[in-house]
Amino acid sequence: MTLGLEDQVILVTGGNRGIGSAIVNLLLELGSKVAYTYRSIHTPQLGTLAISADVTDKIGMAQVAEQVEKQLGAIDGIVANAGITKDNFFPKVTSADWDAVIDTNLKGVYNTLQPIIPKMYDRRSGSVVCISSISGEQGNLGQTNYAASKAAVIGFTKSLAKEAARYGVRVNAVAPGFIETDMLNPISDKVKQRILSEIPLSRFGKPEEIAWAVAFLLSPLASSYITGTVLRVNGAHHT
Repeated sequence: MTLGLEDQVILVTGGNRGIGSAIVNLLLELGSKVAYTYRSIHTPQLGTLAISADVTDKIGMAQVAEQVEKQLGAIDGIVANAGITKDNFFPKVTSADWDAVIDTNLKGVYNTLQPIIPKMYDRRSGSVVCISSISGEQGNLGQTNYAASKAAVIGFTKSLAKEAARYGVRVNAVAPGFIETDMLNPISDKVKQRILSEIPLSRFGKPEEIAWAVAFLLSPLASSYITGTVLRVNGAHHT
């Protein structure tokens, strides 16, 4: 048995680093046709369609969808992964930093899905996975903007799942805990130790562990009766 992702066309936003890169690599191993967006300069992954794009650009994301369908075929799955942080305690959060996080983490999901979802409805098939965060469920110091955006992604996911179900399209979210990516780098060792003491598994997660959760939810075989759910991958840090 496999996950049934062979030859599935899957679009991953923010697929050039961290969790996004791990998702792209795993989907390639599972036989998917993978397209991904990136903003920073990098060397594209072999066997993928890498597209320079910004999820905050609505017209640009419509063009991304068009390019993927033209070069790879109809899009079977979407992973709305692109996200940023602009952390600070609330009194010091600027309007620019608030808007940047909301525009990327929340509006970016809308911009990514909006040109593709109607076509999935027409084909009566498709799977969407939105990347949320533990911060969106339990909050986190210095992350009012980030937590608000990720909590909104959960509400968006649950609502779209109810709308999309009648068309055979599934919509789920993955809420990672603290994962070993660049986002951990600014955190001091002292704070990292405090966080680790709160995680029953006593370690940070790995990007590959999030990638497997995403692949499971994308799978037309393994998760065919799952929609509107939030899969927590956090070592029991939040249950």
